[in-house]
Amino acid sequence: MSETIITLERVSKVYQVGEENFTALDDVSLEVGEGAFMSFVGPSGSGKTTLLNLIGGLDRPSTGNVLFQKHNLDAMSRSQLAEYRRENIGFIFQTYNLLPVYSVYENVLFPLLLNGLKESRVKERVENMVLKVGLKEQLHKKPAQLSGGQCQRVAIARALVKDPKLILADEPTANLDSENSYQILELMRELNHEFKSAVIFSTHDEKVTRYIRREVRLEDGKISWDKRRNGTEIET
Repeated sequence: MSETIITLERVSKVYQVGEENFTALDDVSLEVGEGAFMSFVGPSGSGKTTLLNLIGGLDRPSTGNVLFQKHNLDAMSRSQLAEYRRENIGFIFQTYNLLPVYSVYENVLFPLLLNGLKESRVKERVENMVLKVGLKEQLHKKPAQLSGGQCQRVAIARALVKDPKLILADEPTANLDSENSYQILELMRELNHEFKSAVIFSTHDEKVTRYIRREVRLEDGKISWDKRRNGTEIET
C-alpha cells in the first residue's frame, strides 16, 4: 500500500461573484497515494481546476484542510507555499506556459535555477530529460519553432526535471489533436512508472480515461464517484 501524499479533509471553496457566493467545492474529502496516476473529471464548473489549485498551493480553502504529507498548506505563509511548489510540485498547463525567448534546454533548466542549483551541476540532468521526452534534436530550438505536441513534451520535461513528488496536469491534451494526445498520455504513463511521481490530471478528455488508474468525478463541487481502473469504488 502506497503512502498518502495528499489528504483533503472536508474541503470547501466559496468565491464571491458580485453580490453572490459561488461554491466551487463543497465538503470534499480525498486521499492521494504516492505514485498515483489519476484524474479529476467532470463538466466545466464542476470544481476540477479549483481542486488542482488547492492541492498545488495556488489557492486556499474556505473551510477544511489540505495536507501534503501531513503538513497543512493553510498554515503556511506565502513564501512557504512558494517553497512547497518549487520543491514538490510540477505543473503542466493546457497552454504550455513556456518562456518564448528561451530554448527547450533553457525552459527545462529554469525550475532548477529557481531552486538554487548551478547549471554546471544539472546540465546533464536537463539534457537527459529532454532526451527522455524525445526532443534531443530540438534541444536548442525555441517554442515558436515547435509543434503543439512538442511544446507539451517540453512542459512535461520541465515538470519532471526537478524530480517532484506530485505533478498537476490541467487539461494537458486540450490543445492537441488525437494522435498527439495519445502520444503525450503514453509518455506521461511511462514517465510516471519510471520516476514514481504522482500525477493528477484535470480533464474532460475521454482519451485520458484509457490511461489513468483512478478516476474521481466531480459534479457541482462534490465527488459523485471515485473509482479504480478495475472498477472498484472507493468510499467517499
